[in-house]
Amino acid sequence: MTATTTGVRARTAARRSWWADGLEAAIWLAAACGIALMFASGGLLAATATDWFYTLGRALGIVAAVLMMTQVLLASRAPWVERAIGHDRAIAKHTRIGPVAIILLLLHLVLMTWMTGIYDGRSFAEQSLAWADYGWFMLFAQIAAAAFVVVLVTSVAAVRLRVPYERWHAVHMLVYVGVAFAVPHQFLEGSTFRSGGLAWWFWAVLWTVTVGSFVAFRLLRPLVLMRRHGLTVESVDPHTDGSTTVTVAGRDLARLRAHAGQFFLWRFLSPELRAQSHPYSLSAAPGDRLRITVKASGDGSSRIRTLEPGTRVMIEGPLGVFTHGARARGSLLLIAAGIGVTPIRSLLEEADPEDDVTVVIRARSRDEAPLLDEVEELAQQRSARLELMLGARGRTWGTSEQPGSIAALVERRDDTDVYICGPREWALQVEADAIAAGIPRDAVHREEFGW
Repeated sequence: MTATTTGVRARTAARRSWWADGLEAAIWLAAACGIALMFASGGLLAATATDWFYTLGRALGIVAAVLMMTQVLLASRAPWVERAIGHDRAIAKHTRIGPVAIILLLLHLVLMTWMTGIYDGRSFAEQSLAWADYGWFMLFAQIAAAAFVVVLVTSVAAVRLRVPYERWHAVHMLVYVGVAFAVPHQFLEGSTFRSGGLAWWFWAVLWTVTVGSFVAFRLLRPLVLMRRHGLTVESVDPHTDGSTTVTVAGRDLARLRAHAGQFFLWRFLSPELRAQSHPYSLSAAPGDRLRITVKASGDGSSRIRTLEPGTRVMIEGPLGVFTHGARARGSLLLIAAGIGVTPIRSLLEEADPEDDVTVVIRARSRDEAPLLDEVEELAQQRSARLELMLGARGRTWGTSEQPGSIAALVERRDDTDVYICGPREWALQVEADAIAAGIPRDAVHREEFGW
């Protein structure tokens, strides 16, 4: 790789870091502005303890609403979110913020109900029942709270891991129902944002951008892509390791601007799969075809091998920043385990001929390693170094006979980008080893692999 190419990639990575920091800062800036507007409208009540708790309840409601906006925006597939942190990181942040937002909303509801009841001489239970008398929008707010409670309970790890992804995802959609039902009372009952002044416009713009992004990129864009590209399944090829490769054909696929390492959300419009959308990485560099390789891990993925050629396909994407565009250094280390080989294989295919590339494949056995023959062929074509770690799990991320060690694999640690894809706990172990070996943190790229 030339010094010019390295310099360009370094500047691109720096811009992406700025976008990520800016997105994080914007969340808390919006919350701070909301609270400042509440104070400006006379919202700071401080005569009694009841006033203090009432003010706290309003402030918590504003912060929770901003976090809910963030939730919707992170899941909207908006391009500026994709450029900043990538879809996998966006959904991970969405998952972390969600419980906090819902807990703050519930605290807001409890405090507002309790303090309003004190003002009006009602018990907590009486005030809870009285909210519906304030107008339909308060009844809607209570329905929203019920929806959020269901989402919070089903998001607990002990519950989530016992529920099939498809069912969990369907229940999780209640968060958007809750948001839709919660918004009206902010404008019709909330004293900060109902006046029609600066605060009203501030809040209206935030919700317009948030909901508009969701509608445009989550709902409308997949329909546009389906009409524009006419995607259909061209072939379905089962493999002896249990995985299945699906090749999809369509029109003018270059307009998608997809890159190796990225993924799409795929909805195959067959009777068994049309209600499900799943994230699958490209297992080959994109060209006049798109290709994925899937290993059965749930109801949806296990039915992929039953697809018929000619089945229409709806996509969302391309998504993710697990691409060569994230690189800023000269050498490249690609590490995969299991079906995590799919983006690694496509990155190897799209690597520049002069790139110094090392590929590591971790699997229990050769027969259980998806696409291994293709990786071996590509490595030979590109003169890449290929390390196979086959066998039972050891104490490291390698095997009992071949301990995994980034330090042993990389000589120029300050000039190497490391790409990792595989089961989450394994990938975290590889990432920690890479950082301990002296690889700069911003040079370690880990694709989230799970839900």
